[in-house]
Order: sequence, then structure tokens, then C-alpha cells
Amino acid sequence: MRIDVVTLFPQLFGPFLETSLVGRAVQSGKVTVHLEDLRQYGIGRHKSVDDTPYGGGSGMVMRVDCIVDCLEALDRMRGEPSHRILLTPQGARFDQRIAARLAERPALTLICGRYEGFDERVRAFVDEEISLGDFVMTGGEVAAMAIIEAVVRLLPGVLGNEASATEESHSPASGYRLEYPQYTRPPEFRGMKVPDVLVSGHHAEIAKWRREQSLARTRERRPDLLQEDEGS
Repeated sequence: MRIDVVTLFPQLFGPFLETSLVGRAVQSGKVTVHLEDLRQYGIGRHKSVDDTPYGGGSGMVMRVDCIVDCLEALDRMRGEPSHRILLTPQGARFDQRIAARLAERPALTLICGRYEGFDERVRAFVDEEISLGDFVMTGGEVAAMAIIEAVVRLLPGVLGNEASATEESHSPASGYRLEYPQYTRPPEFRGMKVPDVLVSGHHAEIAKWRREQSLARTRERRPDLLQEDEGS
């Protein structure tokens, strides 16, 4: 997979792309992440990529011509189009279903916003819009990192244990529910014991307990997930 990131701050991604799971995926060649500095496509001596909004208002708006020039240059560089994603608080809320869908794409382009947002015409040149949630940040770089990590860990061969991606919260195998409680040593800590069933060795009973705990935890903490499942 190739992921292009359009950003005014490519330097923010250095440590993220060099460490942990994403770093190993990059080093192994399972994913290529290319950072494209939008400033290269800026206008005039100062390479401006934003301007004041028509009709007045506070802040600055990112220019459509600079962004589209960048996207088309990336297409020429790759020799093929990419699935373009605008990172904006107005987009669809990112979740595991979207991550799984994006992991099937051979190439993604993540467009990070800044300032007061994008010229509306930018939307005619992207395939979808994604948001991390109902809040606003100063830029899309953190959202891009979150999406990269969520997608990359689903690529074949990236996780050391492939079952890790199936036996976890929000996975299709779990019915998109929350994961069951997990325990490890010591068997007792300050009066809190590991449930007897987990040390019983009875795998069928353990599986049943985990299913029940997953359902109970989801019902308690995220009942909306059960409603979504029932409505799908």
C-alpha cells in the first residue's frame, strides 16, 4: 500500500513513521508513506496556500488551486490515481469499518487542513471526507496519523499475531462490539483475582465467558454499538 499525505508540516510525521508498528511496516516495505509539502504549490514569493474568505469572516481559507495542483502532481508521480480523503470535522466519523475498507485500497491520499478550512470547491476533487469525531483541531496531521495506524495494522503481515486484529474491540469477528476483559499475571493483586474460568483450562467455557463479557461491556459502555448492529 502507498499512502500520500498532503500537509504543511511534514516534519510532524518523522518520529511517528520511524517507530513502533508503523515504523516496522514502513521499513519492511509493506507500506510506503510519502509526505508532500503543500507549500511547494503555494502562490507568489511567500508560497501562500491560503487567502481571506469571500464575504468576510475571521481566519484564512485554504486555496483550491494549490490543493488540486498538489493532488494532480501526486497522480503523475505515482502514474495512477489514488483514493483521496479530505480530513475535516465535517466528514464521516472514522471507525473500524472505515479502517477495514481503506485497508483494501492500494493507494490513499490524506489531505490535512489548516486555518479555517478548505475552499468549498476542494470537495469536488476528493472521494470522501473523514473526521476523527465531533471536535476541532488546528490541523489534520494528528487525524492522518490516527488513520494511518488504524489502517496499516490491518494489512496482511503487519501484526505479529493475525488474531490480534480479529479478537479486539470493534472488529467484524466481535460483531463490532467491545472486547472482553483481559488478565495476566499476577493471579491476584490487592484482593482482585483473575476470574476462575480463565484459569480453568476449559476452552469452551472461556469462549462463552468472553462472549458474555463482551456483550455486557458493550451494553454498559457503548449501547449505541448494539443499536447499530441491530439496524445493519
